[in-house]
Amino acid sequence: MLDHEEQFLFKEEILHLSTAVADAGMLDNVEDLLTDVITSPRFDSEVFTLERSLQVMLGARAGTTLVGLLTVTPDVFDQVAEVRIAPEIHERLVAWRARFGLAIDNALNFLNNPDGIQGHNFSTQVAHVDDRRVLQGRLTLVRYNNEPQFFVADAAVFYSLIADVLDRLVPQTDDETVDPDTLSRIKDAIAVIERKQAARDRT
Repeated sequence: MLDHEEQFLFKEEILHLSTAVADAGMLDNVEDLLTDVITSPRFDSEVFTLERSLQVMLGARAGTTLVGLLTVTPDVFDQVAEVRIAPEIHERLVAWRARFGLAIDNALNFLNNPDGIQGHNFSTQVAHVDDRRVLQGRLTLVRYNNEPQFFVADAAVFYSLIADVLDRLVPQTDDETVDPDTLSRIKDAIAVIERKQAARDRT
């Protein structure tokens, strides 16, 4: 929870943000940017530049406030309701928090502090988006505070994340870094991908 001074400053920042997004077109522009980042095949890397993009779009102060607002805990976010801002802006902020907040927060936590993760579960699902079938992954992370968090993204996002992680790990890997079983699983997975790619190229 925020103390009295922090609550005052937080509310002042919300008022400043609401001024920056007062125009309906700007609200749409911000939502389009958030959607693009969440659905991008480079989600893991682009989420790092999200704040910078919002700073360019809204101004440095408002851009930083919005990223912070999207990723605070729900009890802190509830205080936004106490700030007298236009109803359409409040509704949009609440919707953004619900739609984008957990995914952005999870990605930042995961990429910035993997040691804070005590466990994980990964599952897949087939979704129908715009009349097409999309393979999605759902990664559930159990944080150090024992609170499970998750984000859902298209399979391409997770493949890109895997490639980025390997890019960073491989240069520092030695014979003690990865066990034979894990290495075998990685090789088998790549072999299956290559076989499916080759089969698709022949059709």
